[in-house]
Amino acid sequence: MAEGALRDYPDRFALSNELHARPFPELEAPCRAAFIAIKQPQNAAERDREEDMAHLMALLDRYGAAHPAPGANHHSCPLGRGFLKWEQHTEFVTYTIFADGVSDTAFDGQIFGMFSKEWLADAPGQILTSCLVRVEQVADLGATDKKIQTDLVKWFVPESLAISSVIDGAAAVAGDFRIDEAGHVRFAVLARKDTGKRRLGRIVQRLLEIETYKSAAMITLPVARATSRRVAGLNRDLSDIVARMAREEGGEVETLEHLLRMAAEIELLSTSSAFRFGAAGAYEAIVNQRIEVLREERLQSRQTFGEFMMRRFDPAMRTCRSAQERLVELSQRAERAANLLRTRVDVASSQQNADVLSRMDERAALQLRLQETVEGLSVVAISYYAVNLVANILKPLGAHIGLSEGWVYAGITIPVVLLVWFMVRRIRRRIEKRNANEGITGSP
Repeated sequence: MAEGALRDYPDRFALSNELHARPFPELEAPCRAAFIAIKQPQNAAERDREEDMAHLMALLDRYGAAHPAPGANHHSCPLGRGFLKWEQHTEFVTYTIFADGVSDTAFDGQIFGMFSKEWLADAPGQILTSCLVRVEQVADLGATDKKIQTDLVKWFVPESLAISSVIDGAAAVAGDFRIDEAGHVRFAVLARKDTGKRRLGRIVQRLLEIETYKSAAMITLPVARATSRRVAGLNRDLSDIVARMAREEGGEVETLEHLLRMAAEIELLSTSSAFRFGAAGAYEAIVNQRIEVLREERLQSRQTFGEFMMRRFDPAMRTCRSAQERLVELSQRAERAANLLRTRVDVASSQQNADVLSRMDERAALQLRLQETVEGLSVVAISYYAVNLVANILKPLGAHIGLSEGWVYAGITIPVVLLVWFMVRRIRRRIEKRNANEGITGSP
């Protein structure tokens, strides 16, 4: 912007350019494509992306192709006799090679040979899915129907075959989502002559995205099944604990510790599977959206891609959602049971504390009575020694004025006892006042 104008928001241009990244390829029938998605088996979202870039560079250098810009997450360039499209995603990286023309033998995998065995062996991950796409040109709907009857039923497994007319009849797409003997999923596209290059590129790209995100979503199914089995076991244990709580069997503290250990295991299970369940939901949404934008129409009473997913893919995703919901429900039940037992333990503890305080009050009263008794004995003892001390002092004076020792003792005993009693009381009150100021309860 001009000097002195408002500054651009951070990453404004980068975010705008992101909307235009990964453009669809421009294809012209007949053509073919080879696709591979590579994913690390563990912690794929936190992988070292430099390894992906190094693997891409190795492929580009093999064919002397142009390198991507530093930090790029997508790249397109001519590669040998084909055209490469590379994309880096959250959990995986994809390579697609497009080439003109088709071979006489359908899906012979010749184009996939551009990914050499040595290069594939050095991949930083494992194959999530690989596909071969064959794009042919047809004159009209009649030619499409004939092609379906003569070739497509031979190329694919009839029981799984899905065929539909897409994008307002611009092309017919077919696939059975099965892995062939070479390890590839196959798709066929029969494009009309008037179908534009960009439209045809979008159709092929969406087929590859459907297969990729379907495969990425399906890897959650084993996690969901394992989670469901463990949730079932924990659910039985929790039901037993709640039943014992209802019958008031067993110790509350031991039961609470058992519940806390169970809650910790549930939390660990939830934490370890949360990303996988969340990713499955996102991938499922992408698959359904890609199928929706194809705007499918039925051909020859065949099942469409949407119907295939409804029968085969949706049940697996429902299993994943069910496992996640059961895990959340189990966590909530364990938390409620722990809170209930914790309340019971708190009530019992409060009752015990009340009993302890009551016994302390009784001991305090007994101690007070004992202190009063000791105080009386102390007055007597102190008075006895004080009377003797004073009498020894006053005996000469009594003899001088003609008083016997008995009268001397009789005269001083009562005043001395009263004086001692007064002094003890005064000392006691001073101690009580000091304790009250310091917040100390009880008698000295």
